[in-house]
Amino acid sequence: MTYRVCIPTAGTGSRLGELTRYVNKSLVSIANRPTLCHLIEQFADDVEFVIALGHKGHLVREFIELTYPQRIFFFVDVSPFEGPGSGLGLTMLACKQHLQQPFVFLSCDTLVDEPIPAPDRNWMAFAESGDLSPYRTLLIDEGVVRDICEKGEGSPSAHRPYIGLAGIYDHQAFWSAMEQGGGKAIETGEAHGLRALLNQRIDAVAFTWHDTGNMAALNKTRDALREAGEPNILEKANEAIWFIGDHVVKFSDDAKFIANRVKRVAELKGFVPDVTASRPHMYCYNKVPGRVLSEIVTLPLFQRLLEHSQSFWVRHDLSGDALAHHRKLCDRFYREKTQERVQLFYSNFDCQDGTQPINGVGMPTLGELFGMVDWAWLSNGLPGRFHGDFHFENILWDASARKFTFLDWRQDFGGDLSTGDIYYDLAKLLHGLIISHELIARECFWVQWSDTEIRFDFHRKQMLVECERHFGAWISDCGYDRRKVWVLTALVYLNIAALHHHPYSLLLYALGKSMLFKELSHERD
Repeated sequence: MTYRVCIPTAGTGSRLGELTRYVNKSLVSIANRPTLCHLIEQFADDVEFVIALGHKGHLVREFIELTYPQRIFFFVDVSPFEGPGSGLGLTMLACKQHLQQPFVFLSCDTLVDEPIPAPDRNWMAFAESGDLSPYRTLLIDEGVVRDICEKGEGSPSAHRPYIGLAGIYDHQAFWSAMEQGGGKAIETGEAHGLRALLNQRIDAVAFTWHDTGNMAALNKTRDALREAGEPNILEKANEAIWFIGDHVVKFSDDAKFIANRVKRVAELKGFVPDVTASRPHMYCYNKVPGRVLSEIVTLPLFQRLLEHSQSFWVRHDLSGDALAHHRKLCDRFYREKTQERVQLFYSNFDCQDGTQPINGVGMPTLGELFGMVDWAWLSNGLPGRFHGDFHFENILWDASARKFTFLDWRQDFGGDLSTGDIYYDLAKLLHGLIISHELIARECFWVQWSDTEIRFDFHRKQMLVECERHFGAWISDCGYDRRKVWVLTALVYLNIAALHHHPYSLLLYALGKSMLFKELSHERD
């Protein structure tokens, strides 16, 4: 049976807090895919979808057009989607023109394990729950819905939670009730129209339910749907990497970020995947065979990577004004950006520059440490082709093809798409040898921060420790400035501290400051 599914995504998703600041709630990640993927892929290929758009609706549309070009979607813009006059009922009525046939209503925060039946009869979905208070409930008798009750009205002995999933066969009666319901229908949503079908029979269908509508439920769902061997990706509010079938999608709320990423593929061709399609806020490429280097690295393989990277880091011969401009970019990138990010860290996490000892070592303020850095020396880098986020989580090794592929390249270096500082790639590589994303994701670290002292520790993989030692020797053998790499790595930690979650952010700041102090102290010695 060919039919349509209505998925309302217009709401702001306020119960998910910062997760919906930059994306629509239907794009919040579960098992490294947007929730919307899990919803769409529950249905056969010939099923059509009506998607109601509101908050960050352009991102929902971009994502669907990019990743499901062969499927049929009808998009409806809802206005207003928040504030006075808004409501799920208004969203439903906006979709009415595309739903003049039996259809399935599916809330965008409802995932289920079982197959979803066609709307060849009226039915409503329920699940078992010990606490009915947060939910609208169904009075069920002999498999039939006898009543639809508002929150707080149901009793555990006779009622079950309604989970925002229903098949609507008698669509004409449904829409008649919605149109005549006025403000009550707008506020109540699809349940208002479904109440009009109670005298025609609504079957009750049980499901195993995974809620994604609030943070506690979302975290529980993420744990339940976590896939074995999925990549270790540290979540950012305004960026995401999604894995959909044979494709990888990179998202950013910054359109310039995406545009520059796509442009840089030509600069990096042969080392990074080819972009197959793009939209203003996302691009996609075919999934590359291989394994993330952090999972399989050995010292011989690491040495092979270093040799391969030497052919990637093609130096650019700059002189005169071009060289002066590059050094100015480096200074802005290292000094000014770091100072801005540190101020953002203080603001985000209610901290301030202090002199607390770190792991028992006395410290000056970070401002005093910055005053000790020779920024001119640091900014006198190695102009050349660059990756920009060069660490093991962004490097794949295909053993059968004997090939490395670099992923998630940076969009620019201080605004320059072609020329960056090779020393920055070296520093990013070192930062990933010291801090393992996998162990951070498993919370294998601790940090204590007070007005009188800061203490931290984190687990490390022995192989990464050995790679760090090897890397230090290789740096010297190749004639690179070892101290510059280590100072830049300290600045990398200080830069990214503001961008990550608490308390990992505190660890990054403390590690960056203590590492910078150690390197500058060695210089004075």
